[in-house]
Amino acid sequence: MDLSINYLGLKLKNPLIAGASAYTADIKKALELQEAGVAAIVYKSLFEEQLNLEAAELEDDLHEYDDRNAEMINLFPSIEHSGPKAHLMALKEFKEALSIPVIASLNCIYKESWEEYAVHLASTGVDALELNFYSSISEADISAESIESEQVEALKRILKKIKIPVAVKLSPYYTNPLAFIKKLDAVGASGFVLFNRLFQPDINIQSEKLEMPYNLSKDGDSRFSLRYMGLLEGKVKASLCANTGIIEANDVIAALLAGADAVQMVTSLYKKGAKCIPEILNELSAWMEKKGYSSVAAFKGKLSKRNLKDPYAYKRAQYVDFLMKSKDYADKYPVN
Repeated sequence: MDLSINYLGLKLKNPLIAGASAYTADIKKALELQEAGVAAIVYKSLFEEQLNLEAAELEDDLHEYDDRNAEMINLFPSIEHSGPKAHLMALKEFKEALSIPVIASLNCIYKESWEEYAVHLASTGVDALELNFYSSISEADISAESIESEQVEALKRILKKIKIPVAVKLSPYYTNPLAFIKKLDAVGASGFVLFNRLFQPDINIQSEKLEMPYNLSKDGDSRFSLRYMGLLEGKVKASLCANTGIIEANDVIAALLAGADAVQMVTSLYKKGAKCIPEILNELSAWMEKKGYSSVAAFKGKLSKRNLKDPYAYKRAQYVDFLMKSKDYADKYPVN
C-alpha cells in the first residue's frame, strides 16, 4: 500500500505525525518513534509565558537573601536568563538526530514576540513551523475582531521573515472558525491543525483549590475535528491536519475519508508508546487492501462535503435526522 501523503509541501511516508508534547521533546523517545514508522514529529512548544515565568523565578531565587546585613547588597551577581536559547539548542540537537521531518511549535502572548521567536526557531533547521494560536480570554472588553486581526497580522509578519512552511493550530472557540480559516488561508498559511486541546482548570472540592488535571483525549473526541475536515476539504489551499482524539486506526481512517491530509497523535503515545505506530499503520494498510485502495490519495476526502451528493451533509439536517430516529437508537441501546 502507498501510505505517502503531502503535508505543508513536505513529502511524508504516511499520515501519522507525533504531536507537540513533552513526549516529543525526548530524543530517545523520538528515535523510537522514527524507528516505529512515524512520518514526522512536532517538537514541544516554545511557550513565551513559560520563559517569562522561568526568568521571574530565577530572579527571585538569586535575590532571596539580598540585604541581609549592611555590607551585603547582592549575594549573587546579576545573571541573564537564557530565555529561548536552551529551547533552541535542544531543538537543533533534536533535528540533527532525526532523519524524518521535524516541525517546531510556537505559542506567544505578545504580538511583538511572534515574529522574533519564529525567526529563532526557523534558524535551527526545522522543516516547518506550527503557530499555536491559543487565546484564553478573561476580559469582556476584548472583541473577537481584535483577536482575529492580531493573529492574522502575526502570521503576515512571520511569513515575510521566514521561508519554511507555516501551519496554524487553532482552537474551536472562534465565532466562525471557517471564516477565520479562510482569512489565514488567503494570507498564505501552509496548513491548519484542527483543533488544539485546551487545558482548562478544575476545582478540587475537598481542598477548595483550583487544579490542572492532565486530560488525555478520549474515544469520540475526534468528531469535532472530523466535521471541519469534511467542510474544509477542497475549500482551502492549505493542508489539513486532524488533531485531538486521534487514538486508533479507525480515527485515522475517518479523518482521511473526511479530507485530512495528515493526523497528529499524542494520547496514544503516552498510553502505548512507539508500538502504537506500526499497529495503526498495519491496520490502515489492511483496511485499504480490503477496500481495494492502493494509495491514501485514492480515498482521501471521499466523504467530504465537496464530494458528497447529499446537500445536507455536515449541516443541521443530520441532527434532525438523528432526533427523528431516536426511537431506533433507544431500541438498539436499551437501558438496563
